[in-house]
Amino acid sequence: MYALYRFITSAIFLPVSLIGQYVRDDRMRQRSGIYSESLIRHISGSPRIWIHAVSVGEVGVAASVIHALKTMMPDCAIVLSTTTMQGQNCARLKLGSMAVCIYAPLDFPQAVRKALSAIRPDMMIFLETEIWPNWLTECRVRGIRTALINGRISVRSIRKYLKIKPLLTEVFGGIDLFSMIGEEDAERIRLLGAPAEKIVINGNAKYELLTGSEDSKIPENMARLYNTCGQPVFVSGSTRKHEEEIILKAYRDILRIFPDTLLIIAPRHIKRSERIGKLIIRHGLSCQFRTQLNRTPRTAPIVILDTIGELQAVYSIASVVFCGGSLVPLGGQNIMEPAVWEKPVFYGPSTEDFQDARVLLEKHGGGVMVKDGHDLAQKVIYYLSHPEEAVIIGKCAKQALLHYKGAAARHVKDICHLTELQKSKLY
Repeated sequence: MYALYRFITSAIFLPVSLIGQYVRDDRMRQRSGIYSESLIRHISGSPRIWIHAVSVGEVGVAASVIHALKTMMPDCAIVLSTTTMQGQNCARLKLGSMAVCIYAPLDFPQAVRKALSAIRPDMMIFLETEIWPNWLTECRVRGIRTALINGRISVRSIRKYLKIKPLLTEVFGGIDLFSMIGEEDAERIRLLGAPAEKIVINGNAKYELLTGSEDSKIPENMARLYNTCGQPVFVSGSTRKHEEEIILKAYRDILRIFPDTLLIIAPRHIKRSERIGKLIIRHGLSCQFRTQLNRTPRTAPIVILDTIGELQAVYSIASVVFCGGSLVPLGGQNIMEPAVWEKPVFYGPSTEDFQDARVLLEKHGGGVMVKDGHDLAQKVIYYLSHPEEAVIIGKCAKQALLHYKGAAARHVKDICHLTELQKSKLY
């Protein structure tokens, strides 16, 4: 099955490579496997470790792992690749000079070969569910150690992966380490063909940098920016298409009991901000965009967060938080982020992509599942009416978050073992 995959991707690469050679756009050239000499010169140190993330969510995991790597192997050189522009911007902002940030090559044999020849990694690390057959196979051919770190396989994704199990089994044979989040993830990756002796469980590093990230000035600055004046604040984070309609109906119910409640909507994709603004107007409500608040005081009852990288800070002023992607069947979004600020965390039934976090939150009493928009409104009203209970739930959420401390170090310990094996193989 891999031979067919390789044949198809090789054939597709020709027109892509022609575009990559003649366009001046760095992203397109790098995705074709072409990296400038000036960029390569910035990669200094040993061993040379290439970590691949996709977008903003995976960059958070990468940052945790990179901090742990730099602690255990201070002389190592780290290259971090992303697929999206948002991920690239986030990586540069979070990591600065700790890593050389690039765009990942497309999974075409020719592009991957060019990229590996240019970067020359000693080790290749893929995060979470990043499984690229050509990339992994080319690493194996070149004797480059490979690892899947913070590995997770959700209930939703395993159904799709099982359809290509023969391909995955063939590719998995060449991976040196599967460092998984939990027991269920480990079992699912084993079912897909990963050798049991290469599977370890090390916890979830996604939340590592969240612990201890509180800055007492942030709530004060956010309260001033959003002009909260002590009013209730309902933050809906990482919302997806069709969820805003549900949230706005719930908000209207909340306003009947708490008429001064401020609603902050943070869409998962900020390009949808204008469309959400029009939806709010159709509901007979007014709104402002976050980008307007630097020059105009906040007066509208709703603010749309149309900036990147600010949601974590906005959670600090929330009375209650709803995490999106969960009232629609999309697997949820990061439900641990509000716990940093000891906020009660609400989410819908669809949290398959964050199942370990949901189980832990509920075990500690820090998570509140809502069935639908009506249930969301009723529970928000209840906790706004009983702030002392909201405080208790928020503290429980924080305790759940602290459970993840040390996960990145555990993953990196196994990475260090692989690099030692690589050294012994070379010398």
